[in-house]
Amino acid sequence: MPRDYDDYSGSARSRGGRTTRRFDDDEPRFLKRNRHATTAAFDTNADTDVPDVGDRWSTWDQAVHGPEPHPDWLVTELAAVDTELGVLKTGKEADVHLVRRAMPASDRSCLLAAKRYREPEHRLFHRDAGYLEGRRVRRSRENRAMEGRTAFGRQMIAGQWAAAEFAALTRLWQVGRELGSIAVPYPVQLIGTELMLEFVGDPVQGQAAPRLAQLRPDPVLLRRLWDQLVDALVVLARAGLAHGDLSPYNLLVDGDRLVLIDLPQVVDVIANPSGREFLARDVRVVAAWFAARGLPGELVDPGVLTERLLREAGLG
Repeated sequence: MPRDYDDYSGSARSRGGRTTRRFDDDEPRFLKRNRHATTAAFDTNADTDVPDVGDRWSTWDQAVHGPEPHPDWLVTELAAVDTELGVLKTGKEADVHLVRRAMPASDRSCLLAAKRYREPEHRLFHRDAGYLEGRRVRRSRENRAMEGRTAFGRQMIAGQWAAAEFAALTRLWQVGRELGSIAVPYPVQLIGTELMLEFVGDPVQGQAAPRLAQLRPDPVLLRRLWDQLVDALVVLARAGLAHGDLSPYNLLVDGDRLVLIDLPQVVDVIANPSGREFLARDVRVVAAWFAARGLPGELVDPGVLTERLLREAGLG
C-alpha cells in the first residue's frame, strides 16, 4: 500500500508561533527508496507483464497519492493503463508530458500532465541555491551531497523540487477547495522525480489552457483575473509562502479562471532569508504585466500589494 502523504512532511514553528509546513524533512528517504522504481515503471522491457493496450499499467499503486477525497474524474483503478500522448512543455528543470489514464474496454479515462524533473546528468536547476535556503534535510551527509552537487546530491535536489511542488499543491488544493480563493491543478501522485497533475485545458481536444502571457484580455476579464491573482497571493502569504518565480508564463487562464502552476520553487518567506525579496519580485513582475495591459496604476501598485502580503504573512 502506498504511504500516506503526511509521512513525507513535517511541521516547524515559525517566529510568529504559527505552525508552517516543512516540505522536505523526509524527502531523501523517499527518494532513495524509489530511485530505481521510477525507471522501471517507464521501461516496458523491465517487466514482461505489459498491457495489451497503452504503454504501461497505471503507476497509481506505486505512488504517493494526492489529497482525499479524490476528484470524480480521476481514474484510480489498478487495472488502468497509461498512454503517452506527447510533450506539453519542455523546460530547463523539467518536461511536462500528456498522459491518458484509462480503463480498458470502457469509456472511463482522464488526461494527466506528467511533470518529469531532470535526471542528475542533465542541467542543474537555475538559481536553485537561493530557493533551497531554509529547505534543509536532516542528515548532514545528504546536505553535503546537495551543497557539493554530487550525482547523488543532484538527484536529491530533483527529488526535493518534485516533493516540494507536490506538498505545496496538496496544501493549496485543499485551501482552494475549502475557500475557493486559489486555483491550482490537482496533484494526482508523486513517484520519485515525477509529479502527475490534473490536466488544465480542454480534455476532449487535449488542448492545454493558454498562459496569461499569450492573452490580451478585455478590460472586464483583465480586472477579474487581477482580482483572482490578488486573492491567490493573499492565500499564499497567509500560509507563509511566496510562489518564488511568478510571471504571466506560469499562470494559466482556463475560461475565466486563473490557475497557478509551476510551484517547485515555492518559498517559505519566514524561513528563507530572501523570502521578502522573492515575494516582492513576484508582485513586481505580475503587476507590471497587468499595468501594461491597461489596469490603473493605483490598482496594481506593487509597493502597496507587497506591504499587504507581508502583513498577511506576519512580517509587516
